[in-house]
Amino acid sequence: MNQARFTRFAESTHADWAIIDAHFQRYQNDVARRVLEHLRRLEGDTHGYPVDRYTHSLQTATRALDAGADEETVVCALLHDIGDDLAPANHAEIAAAILAPYVDPLNVWMIRHHELFQGYHYRAFYGLDPQAREAYRDHPAYARTVRFCDEWDQRAFDPDYPTRPLEDFVPMVERLFARTPFGETLTVKAPDA
Repeated sequence: MNQARFTRFAESTHADWAIIDAHFQRYQNDVARRVLEHLRRLEGDTHGYPVDRYTHSLQTATRALDAGADEETVVCALLHDIGDDLAPANHAEIAAAILAPYVDPLNVWMIRHHELFQGYHYRAFYGLDPQAREAYRDHPAYARTVRFCDEWDQRAFDPDYPTRPLEDFVPMVERLFARTPFGETLTVKAPDA
């Protein structure tokens, strides 16, 4: 049997959950491939920028890698705008949610807040306060978020920059998503004998 048979959880059995868990484990082990597939969806979509969102992502990760950032931060740089395809207005939240089970909470915070911090370079054009990030000056991830935005992200729109191909980052993404997710991980246990 390849599918559970219940119509509501209250009717489920241990055997049902063993089937579901086996499917879940296979799906969980395929996260890296699906994330990379979604990243590729940004190819060709410029939103009016000088490079498409895919190239921007690769370029941000290239800059982080070339600056000596650790592998986790490089993957965060690669995936920081992955939510643009689904929800441009809160893309940072989507990227942070994807990464949260696998990365340091300070990197999650960095990705979640990169849009506001990036605004230092353009918010004035919208009549907004470019210094809005200063409200977070005392946060432990403030400096890393400023570095991410100022040194890598806001500079990653150069069509002539020697940007590394996705293949250079695939092993890093695979290693990151092969980690055991933080927090509670569920695995069906054998029934009591």
